[in-house]
Amino acid sequence: MEDILVHESELLGLVKEYLDFAEFEDTLKTFSKECKIKGKPLSKTAGGSLRDSKSLIIQRDLIAAFDSGDQKVFFDLWEEHIPSSIRAGDSLAQKLEFYLHIHFAIYLLKHSMGRPDKEELDERISYFKTYLETKGAALSQTTEFLPFYALPFVPNPMVHPSFKELFQDSWTPELKLKLEKFLALIFKASNTPKLLTLYKENGQSNKEMLQQLHQQLVEAERRSMTYLKRYNKIQADYHNLIGVTAELVDSLEATVSGKMITPEYLQSVCVRLFSNQMRQSLAHSVDFTRPGTASTMLRASLAPAKLKDVPLLPSLDYEKLKKDLTLGSDRLKAFLLQALRWRLTTSHPGEQRETVLQAYISNDLLDCHSHSQRGVLQLLHSRSEVVRQYMARLINAFASLAEGRLYLAQSTKVLRMLEERLKEEDKDIITRENVLGALQKFSLRRPLQTAMIRDGLIFWLIDILKDPDCLSDYTLEYSVALLMNLCLRSAGKNMCAKVAGLVLKVLSDLLGHENHEIQPYVNGALYSILSIPSIREEARAMGMEDILRCFIKEGNAEMIRQIEFIIKQLNSEELLDGVLESDDDEDEDDEEDHDTMEADLDKDELIQPQLGELSGEKLLTTEYLGIMTNTGRTRRKGLTGVQWSGDEPLRRPVTPGGHRNGYPVRAIWGAHAGGARGRGAQPEMGPRPHWKPALLPQRRQNTGNPFSSHMPEQQVWCFPPLFRSGENMVCSHQ
Repeated sequence: MEDILVHESELLGLVKEYLDFAEFEDTLKTFSKECKIKGKPLSKTAGGSLRDSKSLIIQRDLIAAFDSGDQKVFFDLWEEHIPSSIRAGDSLAQKLEFYLHIHFAIYLLKHSMGRPDKEELDERISYFKTYLETKGAALSQTTEFLPFYALPFVPNPMVHPSFKELFQDSWTPELKLKLEKFLALIFKASNTPKLLTLYKENGQSNKEMLQQLHQQLVEAERRSMTYLKRYNKIQADYHNLIGVTAELVDSLEATVSGKMITPEYLQSVCVRLFSNQMRQSLAHSVDFTRPGTASTMLRASLAPAKLKDVPLLPSLDYEKLKKDLTLGSDRLKAFLLQALRWRLTTSHPGEQRETVLQAYISNDLLDCHSHSQRGVLQLLHSRSEVVRQYMARLINAFASLAEGRLYLAQSTKVLRMLEERLKEEDKDIITRENVLGALQKFSLRRPLQTAMIRDGLIFWLIDILKDPDCLSDYTLEYSVALLMNLCLRSAGKNMCAKVAGLVLKVLSDLLGHENHEIQPYVNGALYSILSIPSIREEARAMGMEDILRCFIKEGNAEMIRQIEFIIKQLNSEELLDGVLESDDDEDEDDEEDHDTMEADLDKDELIQPQLGELSGEKLLTTEYLGIMTNTGRTRRKGLTGVQWSGDEPLRRPVTPGGHRNGYPVRAIWGAHAGGARGRGAQPEMGPRPHWKPALLPQRRQNTGNPFSSHMPEQQVWCFPPLFRSGENMVCSHQ
């Protein structure tokens, strides 16, 4: 009771303030009267009175600047105190601002005694012209305002019939009245009573806290899975080291007894201590008969690589950037999109590029989390072909990096927009290429795979692949790679079963295409869909085995082996028994989600700066320099620094663009001698579809079938595998 009495006056004041704000006049009178009868003090909230007085001062200053024609003071106050969301999004505010600019542009013509000062008049007209070319451009399609776009170019507006109403005596007072009403409305809305503020803040904070806790939970689960995998790897290495140590102790004891250690034995021990990538070259290039060689190599393998120091790029003013990306001219938008993309594509892999990407993501550069109808993402639907293309290039650059894909995949909004653009874009080949490239990289993430399959993207891919000779190499490779990734999911296979004859015809035609880069993806898609009995029956009916055997005669050794396993799959009599459906419920595995920045992202630039026009990094650092906030990040696990032996018969693939850049090709074939829980074909640079143990009967564990199960995580996916009983599989040609 004492606590209530202490704060009673303040609480009653809050109630009074709210009733006054909501214009409950009768209720307020009754409330005040009853408080007076009961002797309850009514305190006026200090915050409310302070806000009221400040608002009145701002309104008075704005009106004074309007009356005196002080353009600079007026628009400084306008931009400072009128929220940008209202200025940019409210049609009434935009119209009022347009007329206010006209008022200040013609002020000297209406209020000067005699001829106005030419220099000052030219300055005002120039200011109005700049407004028309920037913020005012949004109203250029409105009939009401269209005549005023000619105002800066008319020598004497006072006598021009189009501007007659501007110089009537009633025009300025009417505009002033509109301004006063607008300011009263705006500042009343901004003077939110404290009671309402407390209510909103409490509800919003609870909602934000729940969202934050949910995000933290998801991130913690992801980290725990990563740490579990690392723990399992460390445990395996530990057991390996214990085994090697025990053997070395036995060897020392044997040496004491007079038995000599052979170089071959020492070599076998050292090879077991090195990583897979170094084993083959080490076994053939190191002379272990020379004393100290083995220990020197072991110590060198643990030495950290010296990285060249690369300076971080300057921070940017992202609020201004996003504003100009939505409200600027099409040419400015294109140059900004180009410059932002170049920041990603030309930055040094590692800390510099990661810092750039993190700055983009933390400032929500693409407005992925915004619900505005005029966000940056809407540039994908711009009327300008250049803007559409450069937006697609930037999204493709984001999608080329694992963290970028994670940012874009927060909701399906980006995916839906890309799918729409892909199906609608028929004018610009490069725009479609970049949209397709982004979608292919999206297919590395299982939720987006599922969405693409549900949206019927497989049917669109099959349709364009019916005539592959009309497609560019980029479109062909990424289309086939995307189709393979979607076909690895059971939902994708079931989609293909609806048009089995067409899918099989398209894939069989692609087997003989002159672009050999697509062969692994065609083979992977074929093998995957042939696990469906109805598709196998359709394939047999169309003589698929004879078609495949024709390519055996013409193909290279690797192609021949792949086709042989496809034929085995074609002739198998396995039934699904509903097992495959479970792969859609597996968690996403991004352990090997690599970064691949393609050279194609910057090919065939459409725009070039004219004399004196800024572009690229110079444009960003001259016009959009922000506060220096860049800090270093821990480098994400990736391919950087990994050396791949050129002697390996088969390599890991990445996306088609990654393959062009020299990354090794991860083929889609592999097996595990142990017959443990398996994974099937690995999508191109993407998540591995998971296969259930029912597909891995022990009687088949040594058949050499590369599709029947998976390799241990540290092994390389390859085709076909050769392995010895009791050992982990290795890949080799015979």
